[in-house]
Amino acid sequence: MTDHELISQEWDQEAWGNFAANAHFLRLEGLHRGSRNILEIGCGKGAILDLLRRAGHFVRGIDVDPEAIRECAAAHPEIDARLASGDCLPFDNACFDIVLSLDVFEHIRDSDRHLREVRRVLKPEGTYLLQTPNKWTNIPFEMLRQWRKFHTGPAQSYRNLLQDHCALHSYRELKARFFRNGYQLTFVDLPVVNDYFKEKMRTYLGPLGPGLLTVVNPDRFPMFLRTNFYARATRI
Repeated sequence: MTDHELISQEWDQEAWGNFAANAHFLRLEGLHRGSRNILEIGCGKGAILDLLRRAGHFVRGIDVDPEAIRECAAAHPEIDARLASGDCLPFDNACFDIVLSLDVFEHIRDSDRHLREVRRVLKPEGTYLLQTPNKWTNIPFEMLRQWRKFHTGPAQSYRNLLQDHCALHSYRELKARFFRNGYQLTFVDLPVVNDYFKEKMRTYLGPLGPGLLTVVNPDRFPMFLRTNFYARATRI
C-alpha cells in the first residue's frame, strides 16, 4: 500500500479511530437512548455525534480541523459543530451533562487546562467520557506507523510522534492527572480487537499482524497494559 493510500484510507473511515468499539462504549454508558446535552471534543466528520443525535440526545461538537468541520456540516447540517480546541471551549459554564473525547486527549498539549475547561462546562453531576491510547503501547506502534506512512527513521518518527501525540499517559499517570484536577477516574473494561483493529494490524504489520492477535490479544491484558483506555471521570 502506498503512502497516499494509507493516508486516504484513514480519512475515508467512518470516523477517527475504532468506531465500533467507541459506539460500544457509549452503549455501555447508557447513551444508546436519552436526551442529554452532550459535547464531543474532536468530533471529526460527525459520525459519533450523529449516532448520539439519532438516539435522542442534544449534541454539539468541536474540532481543530477545518476540513473535518466542513465535512461534518455538509453531512450533518442539523448538528452544531464548530472550529475550536479542547483547551478553550466556546461554551457557557455548566451547560453539558456529558463531555466526550475519543482519540483526542493525547493530542491536547496542556492536559491540565483541558481538564479545567471540561470541568467548567460540565454540570455539577456531569461526566467526562474518554478514550485515549496507552502511552507504553502507543509509542512503538505510532513509530511503526510513521515509518510505514512516511518512511522516516527512528529518530524522526519519535519526534513526529511527540509532536502529534503530545499528551500520552500511562494508566497511573492518567489517574493522577485526573485526580489533581478534581476528578475520580474509573476505567471501563471494553474489548477493542474487532475487524477494524485486525485490519489496522494488517495494514502496518502485514499478514503477520492479525496472526499475532491469536497469541497476544490485548483484550486479555491487565488494565494498565491495555492498548486503549476507556474511562469515565466524575467530580470528586
